[in-house]
Amino acid sequence: MYPKYGPGQLWTKVAELIEEKGGILYKNAKVVQLNGTNELTSALIETGKEKIQSTITFDYCISTMPIKDLFNAFSFSIPSDIKNISDNLVYRDFITVGILLNKTRIELNDNWIYIQESYVKVGRIQVFNNWSPFLVSNAETTWLGLEYFCNENDVLWQLNKKELIAQATQELIQLGFIDSSKNVLDATVIKVPKTYPAYFGTYSEFYKIRNFVDVIPNLFLVGRNGMHKYNNQDHSMLTAMQAVQNIKNGILSKENIWSINTEEEYHEEKKQ
Repeated sequence: MYPKYGPGQLWTKVAELIEEKGGILYKNAKVVQLNGTNELTSALIETGKEKIQSTITFDYCISTMPIKDLFNAFSFSIPSDIKNISDNLVYRDFITVGILLNKTRIELNDNWIYIQESYVKVGRIQVFNNWSPFLVSNAETTWLGLEYFCNENDVLWQLNKKELIAQATQELIQLGFIDSSKNVLDATVIKVPKTYPAYFGTYSEFYKIRNFVDVIPNLFLVGRNGMHKYNNQDHSMLTAMQAVQNIKNGILSKENIWSINTEEEYHEEKKQ
């Protein structure tokens, strides 16, 4: 059931289907401004390294961007108390250091390994081979992802690629996964800001944000960052599907979107 080349393969296929059906994808684009009064009508975007600006008009806006960024893009005035809540929503940021190994000291049979040792900073390790053997070109090698949970612009976030790879390698040695840096064949680093929306900061007043955006008839917030809601991936996708159904059926209320996974339980369990 797992995509042969990882979950990104799913979105590559979705992109292909959109373009086959005449949709236009603006890749590597940033929303600079969202325009409108009673409802949203257009977006000013910047595309590519040259930051070429263009305006897109639309009938509906389905937003997955962090609410803080969404509110900063609105061209119209926002009540100061609502803007303050948005500005002070809290996120946890995320770094993955991918390490390709020629061998390990221990047998790795899990997909994720949660690290509890206080003398290292890594919080979790993914074994990509165990998601799909096609994620490595050589079955004799092991592809690990060391995951670091941090805050954007803290000391860990400021480390460059070389420094993060050196730290991850050293921690693998400390934890007993490998003997030395000679076991490392290749490595890469990916930094993802605002990965985890947090339920502190001004979150206790989030209902005011929801009340403000829900009355914009053609704006639909979906996904983890879009709703500032720590859903699993399947529930996040379901919020987008429900938004589309609402648009197709002329349903203006957003209640059925917000109600998805309201029990806020963790839905992963081991299947025998």
